[in-house]
Amino acid sequence: MTLLIVAVVAILLYVILAYNGMIKLRNRVKEAWSDIDVQLKRRYNLIPNIVETVKGYAAHEEGVLTKVTEARAQAINATNIKDQSAAENMLSGALKSLFAVAENYPALKANENFLQLQNELVDTEDKIQSARRFYNSVVRDFNTKIQQFPAKVIAQAFKFKEEEYFEIDDEKQKENVQVSFDKGKKPAKPAAAPQPEVAEEPEEGPAAPEPEAPAEEEEPKEEPKTEEAPDEETPPEQAEMPLEGDEKKE
Repeated sequence: MTLLIVAVVAILLYVILAYNGMIKLRNRVKEAWSDIDVQLKRRYNLIPNIVETVKGYAAHEEGVLTKVTEARAQAINATNIKDQSAAENMLSGALKSLFAVAENYPALKANENFLQLQNELVDTEDKIQSARRFYNSVVRDFNTKIQQFPAKVIAQAFKFKEEEYFEIDDEKQKENVQVSFDKGKKPAKPAAAPQPEVAEEPEEGPAAPEPEAPAEEEEPKEEPKTEEAPDEETPPEQAEMPLEGDEKKE
């Protein structure tokens, strides 16, 4: 009997602790969302002033200004986290188009009021991103708590439901991953990294014969003049001697 009482008391204590823990996490989720809501309202209040300032310099950009106004109204009227996320993404895209248009108007870019509003909007968006990360971390802890056993049984008994994450696009994270390809062109293959050249050791074996140089044309050599030997004639002395017939004629 005593063991039974101890077991019942232990179960009751666990139920109480688990229930209180879930209540604590759920309240933290609501508190985290209230921080996001404050920054969102600050953003909504800045947008009309920005639109009016841009309209003074670029009144003919009516289409862009209308999109920003409509996206702001849709974000204000969102009734749940999922719709709020979609509306905020649409509003961020419209504001991005608005500032892209402002780049074409130097006088607007130099306007002090416009620059101040732009800086305040950037600061607000940074705070929204910080609050969003904190909110999502608290939601993760709460959802994990009510999904674990045996706390899941208690969560179902007291009708605790999972909270939704607040997901909006972070433009700063997208800037470094933009890739575009021209239509009809295939992306060029990355060039292979140059590899260090390794000197090859000569293989042992008979050396290849060197190519013979073309033979130079030899100029015809003049043959040395040889003195011709005098014909074997009678000695000059004998040649000069008169013939016998001649003597007689004399």
